[in-house]
This record gives sequence, C-alpha cells and structure tokens, in this order.
Amino acid sequence: MSKKLEKATLGGGCFWCLEAVYENVKGVEDVVSGYAGGHTDHPSYQDVCSGTTGHAEVVQITYDPDIVSYEDLLKIFWTVHDPTTPNRQGADVGTQYRSVIFYHNNDQKSIAEKSRAEVQRHFNAPIVTEIAPLTKFWPAEDYHQDYFRKNPYHGYCQAVVAPKVDKFRRHFKEMTK
Repeated sequence: MSKKLEKATLGGGCFWCLEAVYENVKGVEDVVSGYAGGHTDHPSYQDVCSGTTGHAEVVQITYDPDIVSYEDLLKIFWTVHDPTTPNRQGADVGTQYRSVIFYHNNDQKSIAEKSRAEVQRHFNAPIVTEIAPLTKFWPAEDYHQDYFRKNPYHGYCQAVVAPKVDKFRRHFKEMTK
C-alpha cells in the first residue's frame, strides 16, 4: 500500500530557517526551498531579493498526513517565526520575507484561517500572516536546498537558523525525527 502524501507551502522569513525546522519533523518526506506568490515566471534569488517580483521565500513540504497533520505543521509554523511583523523576520526585511500560508485546497484554507484565529491570543500584536491560494511554486536554486544541513557553521546559520531549530526541538519533542 502506497502512502498518500500531501503538500503544504509556507513562508516565514528566510526559507533556510523553515527548511531546517521541517526537515526534522516526523512524517515530513521532503522540504524544498522556493518562491511563491509573485508575478514573474522562473524568478531567480536575485530577482526575488530585489523586491520587484512579489514572491515570498517559502518552503514546500511533502508530508504523510497519517503521521503529521496539516494542523501540526501550522502549530510549528506559528512557533518558529514571528507572524506579527509585516515583511520582516529579524534583520531580514522585504516583502520576500513576509509571513504567508499558501493553501493547496479549501480544506487547507479553512484550517489555516481557524489556526490563525486560535493562535492570535498568544501574541500581543495582530498576526499579519497572509493566507492565499498557491498559484505556482518555483524551486529555488540548488545551492539554497538543504542549506543548513550543508552549512551548519555559516554565520547566518549559527545566529539565526540554529536557534529556530532548537526552539522547534524544545517545543515539539514528540514530533522530532
């Protein structure tokens, strides 16, 4: 019997951070860093960083819903980034770093909207996370894939990515591979 895998597409700042976190989640089969939500076909990293394409840095997560639910993926999402800062995460500033959930179907849309409303009480500022339909996902260049795993001692990875992975592991021990 083959697994029925599903996809989730999330943006919470730099895609290296989310990729590193979700690669550690039980039931996640694959995580691909990429771009979504813009108006340019086949954008490059330089194009997206210019802020002119409308894309966000995102990860597309392929997961087994029999092991990890979409709701649980969203709980992780709300925990490992700040959904109250428009167009920024820490020192990363620009529309490409916005907090966004790109839903793949109406079930994901309603789950995302319910989840956002439920977690709002945990934040002192309004959640600015956009919830929008996924129209197209563009994988990022090869050198962005598995970045944290390949470059754990890079300064950005040490200062920004590693603390998010640690936070995930502390809060979600039961979901950690």
